[in-house]
Amino acid sequence: MVFHFYILALMKWKDAIKDYVHYLKIERGLSENSIISYTLDLKRLLSFLENAEIDSSPISIEKDTLQQFIFDTAKLVNARSQSRIISGLKSFFNYLVFEDYRESNPMELIESPKIGRKLPDTLTVEEIDQIIAQIDLSKPEGERNRAIIETLYGCGLRVSELTELKLSNLFFNEGFISVTGKGDKQRFVPIGETTQKYISIYTAEIRNHILIKKGHEDTLFLNRRGSQLTRAMIFTIIKRLVEKAGIHKKVSPHTFRHSFATHLLENGADLRAIQLMLGHESITTTEIYMHVDRSHLSEVMNTFHPRR
Repeated sequence: MVFHFYILALMKWKDAIKDYVHYLKIERGLSENSIISYTLDLKRLLSFLENAEIDSSPISIEKDTLQQFIFDTAKLVNARSQSRIISGLKSFFNYLVFEDYRESNPMELIESPKIGRKLPDTLTVEEIDQIIAQIDLSKPEGERNRAIIETLYGCGLRVSELTELKLSNLFFNEGFISVTGKGDKQRFVPIGETTQKYISIYTAEIRNHILIKKGHEDTLFLNRRGSQLTRAMIFTIIKRLVEKAGIHKKVSPHTFRHSFATHLLENGADLRAIQLMLGHESITTTEIYMHVDRSHLSEVMNTFHPRR
């Protein structure tokens, strides 16, 4: 009998998760990666219920059960991941309340662990030049890789925005590119002459000679087989170059985006302008760069304040 109830509960979970994914995609406009992250956390909860032989459905599950799940999960993941899981579950149960499936959110009183705000890693201009210097331009992919890094740093793109970039998104005469960010939101990002130059070299001398697969005719950065580059490939390219450059920092494609924002701020750019270029929905997200280099901010105050 307990097993029968568990099967019914499992079916209800699967239906609820399916509806929730549809809500995240259509109404919230979240990216595929965000949706996968939310879904994995719910599957982790389902696995916990299965192992503990608890037959609670999304409607009947109570705070105590969820508290036990969080407690068990805390032994396996770090505080940051734990905080993300709690946030994801709160969102799921808020959705059920919103849809009138539940009267209250059982996660409401469950607090996330206190975690320090991790400041993003950045590279100096010299380190970026050092990384680019490791590219073997005698190989066809060399020009592509140089254009990739120049675009990541020159435009402050997310890695997914870079892989999705189209030829039809390039408006060099106007000095802009059109970027599709999180939640399929489009923004225009300025593109400098240096980045334009290296993209033009790649498209004219390398990309034009690739046999392009159907469906990828408009994709800017292609692999040797004429298909869109994956996120993993961009990570691999950067990892190898960083190792060759002998730089002992944790560098990912996102590091170039952080460096883009930090260098703009250090050179006097307005925080609101940086927010628009990065595609941050909230200025609070952009404000993290105010904490990156306190010595620079002190220098600005000592240079420009009338009471310096």
